[in-house]
Amino acid sequence: MPSSEAAVVVAGGGAAGFMAAIAAAEAGVGDICLLEATSEPLHKVLISGGGRCNVTHACWDPQALVGHYPRGGQALRGPFGRFGPGDAVAWFGRHGLELVEEADGRLFPRSNRSESVVASLRRAALQAGVRLHTGVGLQGAALASGGGFALELRGGQCPQMTAGRLVLATGSHPSGRRLAASLGHGLVPPVASLFTLAMAGDPLLDLAGVVMDPVELALQLPPDPAGGAGGSRFRQRGVVLITHWGISGPATLRLTAFAARALKVAGYRGELRLDWTGGQSQPELETMFAEAKFGQAKRQLANWRPWPQLSRRLWLALLQGQAVDPQQRWADLTKRQQQGLITALRDTRVAVTGRGPFGEEFVTAGGIPLGEVNLATMESRRQAGLYLVGELLDIDGVTGGFNFQHCWSSGWLVGQALARA
Repeated sequence: MPSSEAAVVVAGGGAAGFMAAIAAAEAGVGDICLLEATSEPLHKVLISGGGRCNVTHACWDPQALVGHYPRGGQALRGPFGRFGPGDAVAWFGRHGLELVEEADGRLFPRSNRSESVVASLRRAALQAGVRLHTGVGLQGAALASGGGFALELRGGQCPQMTAGRLVLATGSHPSGRRLAASLGHGLVPPVASLFTLAMAGDPLLDLAGVVMDPVELALQLPPDPAGGAGGSRFRQRGVVLITHWGISGPATLRLTAFAARALKVAGYRGELRLDWTGGQSQPELETMFAEAKFGQAKRQLANWRPWPQLSRRLWLALLQGQAVDPQQRWADLTKRQQQGLITALRDTRVAVTGRGPFGEEFVTAGGIPLGEVNLATMESRRQAGLYLVGELLDIDGVTGGFNFQHCWSSGWLVGQALARA
């Protein structure tokens, strides 16, 4: 049960909140109270990465790193220069968690289990003297007459307390935005980011489970009658997964992250063009087909694909879509059939009918405007003694550990600022 007062109260027991509390305590700040409204702190860490937790990304140059943030990227160059991925790797290493880099740059705990990350953070908080209270949420905050903040709590047996300084680390939960607004902050309206694209009724849905890499995606959105963000085109390249709902995979999630606001304006409707060849040219594909017609002349189309990485299920679906008999021999493929297949491989078009199932979204775009926060310390420019970190801010990254990195960086900066204060 929290006491009636604390030097520092951190609201939100997620990645950013834990890092802020630990960093402050290790820098010499005493009497830190960390509040988590649920019974399970660090829940998002626990379920992230399919239970593996992609802690950060091996992108060591801050200028390159900011390119992975659709919103707020350039503003993060300074914070990342002070605490970037390399610093995060070293920090976790000092706290008993070794991170291992995968081929694509993502960094996971060596155990390959997110429980290891959670255990490391909870152990570090305990050793640093942070007082963690679960099932206790911050309901309201106002300026106290004697300085600091008067807080209203929900849960536990202490409905009120005071704090010398307050850190809001509430993630995308509406409560954090409401608390920030009550203390003078504005809001960039939140919208979903990092989600799959639905394509109801499309024949490609029969190929659920097919993975292709690389695929080039081009999303064309309809013009916005109000002259806003609609009518734009967005492109990405990478791994694509076909699901029972539509198109997913890292390339799709990255695409929807950069197109999040424009997709919202367009009502999540548009046209998606998929180049399954990964950008191979017409002449290159014609050469492949010519070699197959000569070298595999007697083989059936169903039994030989233009290149081995092409999914057999996808190839059969494209043959069916072009009304080409899969039992036909390569030697008998006509020029017209060949052209139709090459076009289908390079330019499959599907209608986007919405986004994936509700609740599937990974990140929220929007939050507290960055101009209202001193990003060197994460302290509010509207209210002294108030700090805002993590996903509560109008900052979001693509998949690959980038959103967690922002949490580690902003939390660490708050810890240093609290120590100086």
